[in-house]
Amino acid sequence: MGTGASGVGRTTRRAAANERNGVADAGAIVFGTYAEALEYLSRAPSVERVRPEKAPPLTLDRMQALMRALGDPQQGVRFVHVAGSKGKGSVCEMLSACLQASGYGTGLYTSPHLVDLRERIRINKEMISETDFARGLGRVASAAESIRSKHGEATYFELTTALAFQYFCDMAVDIAVIEVGLGGRLDSTNVITPEVCAVTAIQLEHTQLLGDTHEKIAREKAGIFKNGVPAIVVPQRPEVIAAFREQATAVGAPLSILKEDVDFSYRVEATPELGPHVRVSLTTTQSSYEHLPVPLRGEHQAFNCGLVLAVLDRLKGRGFSAGECEVAEGLKRTRSDGRMEIVCRSPRVMIDGAHNPESIQALVRAIGAHVRYDSMVMIFGCASDKNVDEMLDRVALGADKVIFTRAQASPRAVSPKELHRRFVEASGKMADYAESVPDALRLAARAVGRDDLIVATGSFYIAGEAKRFLQELEAQRAVAQGAGVPRIDPKRAGTPAVR
Repeated sequence: MGTGASGVGRTTRRAAANERNGVADAGAIVFGTYAEALEYLSRAPSVERVRPEKAPPLTLDRMQALMRALGDPQQGVRFVHVAGSKGKGSVCEMLSACLQASGYGTGLYTSPHLVDLRERIRINKEMISETDFARGLGRVASAAESIRSKHGEATYFELTTALAFQYFCDMAVDIAVIEVGLGGRLDSTNVITPEVCAVTAIQLEHTQLLGDTHEKIAREKAGIFKNGVPAIVVPQRPEVIAAFREQATAVGAPLSILKEDVDFSYRVEATPELGPHVRVSLTTTQSSYEHLPVPLRGEHQAFNCGLVLAVLDRLKGRGFSAGECEVAEGLKRTRSDGRMEIVCRSPRVMIDGAHNPESIQALVRAIGAHVRYDSMVMIFGCASDKNVDEMLDRVALGADKVIFTRAQASPRAVSPKELHRRFVEASGKMADYAESVPDALRLAARAVGRDDLIVATGSFYIAGEAKRFLQELEAQRAVAQGAGVPRIDPKRAGTPAVR
């Protein structure tokens, strides 16, 4: 531990991992290019890309068999496991940045991605290379084929999760932060025994798969708790805390609730340097983190940051160190991709992965507190298994104008026409719709002035497609005219399909 970036990739650990994985390495599947690896993944069954009623059943049997076929590389890595309905990605980003700043070679596995699949697998903020991705997936695919006759076809998420665990083992990271994909108990990531478990806010989501009450969903999330492994959770409604306590007792996990069992506080302030922001403090017998600025915008990030500090405190009891200066520096370096991220300056375009009613409400409040604008045009799309009507209510309260659209990468997306109909019927407000995110951006560009704000949100798929389109547009402009500020030119696209 404490080796930092220089500790990543030690040849002795890599050689041991390769020897342990000799069976999988002997398989016939080899991808010559990253594109070939992506093509293989695209054919795998995926919970992410289908409607809930058509999703493959959640099970750990196949994932456990897949890891055994690889030689159980996850057993050679120390982990932090993070679940929750809202904020778990933010927690993972802040936590990994703090661990890296504290001198540890830190892996990070999150989902979904915005633009590049390799964003999901990072070490010290660097994405896995295309070469390592293709080579690693070949080994994972070989192992998957070896168990297919008995356990069935491995899913997209199982394959990428196995790749992440194998990569982190090969590269000898000191610790890896793992974000749960869906639920917890039966999520593919739940084959690890972590140093600490953490759970963020619980909200109604994926109810067809996880249950239709907060309590049922909480039980699924708490399925990541392990015997003897410290578990930290943020304050929740009583029935959620009761479910957490019951599960923790059942498996023998020491459970702590932020602010109730851990001394935590926060305050909102404004300074010339940082503008409006939140500061958090956490004190235990072995840690004192005083008035640290939260790097991500919005008051709702206070408890997420507090959870990070509590996890760092628990890691100290497992042999890690995380001083206040290093943690403060790590927070300062936290990436904000997909979280109130400005991806274009003219017109001003912000993306955010808010994907449920509470997230939309928090986003609107955070924008009001941190961003100056005259009028907000919200580009919105969401999945069919979300609480669509409540999300539309929050959109109506926050946006001056709405353009509904859909992410092309998500078959679960509600059609823009349907969103438009439900919104108009419920709110009585005028709105538009476009059949794709690029078309929605072009339409929005016609409606805004210099001091207005375009916000693309509703899911990480919407945010990602907006970011990808603007990056491609900027690249095209750079080639044609030289590097410059990207602009959306409505004339380039003709008239989008809008009503």
